[in-house]
Amino acid sequence: MMNSRFIGMIVKLRAPVVLVHGLFGFDRIRLAGVTVANYFPGIVEALEQSGNRVLVPSLTPTGGVAERACQLKQYLDRHSPTEPVHLIAHSMGGLDARYMISCLGMADRVLSLTTLGTPHRGSAFADWGIRRLERLLKPVFQLFGVATQGFYDVTTAGCKSLNDQVRDAANVRYFSVAAQHDGTYFSPEWLLPYRIVLDAEGPNDGVVSVSSATWGESIGVWDGDHFSLVNWLNPFARNRSFWRDPTPRYGAILGRLKDEGF
Repeated sequence: MMNSRFIGMIVKLRAPVVLVHGLFGFDRIRLAGVTVANYFPGIVEALEQSGNRVLVPSLTPTGGVAERACQLKQYLDRHSPTEPVHLIAHSMGGLDARYMISCLGMADRVLSLTTLGTPHRGSAFADWGIRRLERLLKPVFQLFGVATQGFYDVTTAGCKSLNDQVRDAANVRYFSVAAQHDGTYFSPEWLLPYRIVLDAEGPNDGVVSVSSATWGESIGVWDGDHFSLVNWLNPFARNRSFWRDPTPRYGAILGRLKDEGF
């Protein structure tokens, strides 16, 4: 049980915290040298204000798990070559992190992995997208040199193949957070994927089911959609707003790690 003194605050961990983005993700977007968007809005600042060293790599947005895992390892080799880290990974980033730990010799350099809405067992919506849109969109992506392997790696078949190959490292602690969307019409952008995943897998965050997102030790199921997990803007959704204070939720994550002795 997580110590209640950590709820509503963020503690300082001894090791760096690495935030790993998901499919279509980025670290930050700049215009004329000015940062106009962060993938983890408000979260980096909240963690740093408590004294944590925070690292945010930028991986190929639509590349496959193996490619992105190599990029993540290269980033850690540059920015934390001698110090082990805690990984907090959103969506596909959790698959990249698991692959890196187990297949790229990084088990001794990662203390913990906490995944947020990661499709560990794939997503029924990804399956639907491949069936319905592959013939139309794949030639367009290929024309412009956009990688497509990432879309296949988050299908149920892709994740089954990954899980057959990638085994959790015995010395790394694995935690997970899932989210549960209410299917409200105030978030119309989620209605199609939410219903597809609901019919196939049950409660979900609009893209990833609770059952697929649960891996290792569960920290909990948060109310909200897939992007509320990382504090994205949606002025109409009660659980997703630019102004949402990430401290209670991320305080719980770091508090759990602190309780475990990190």
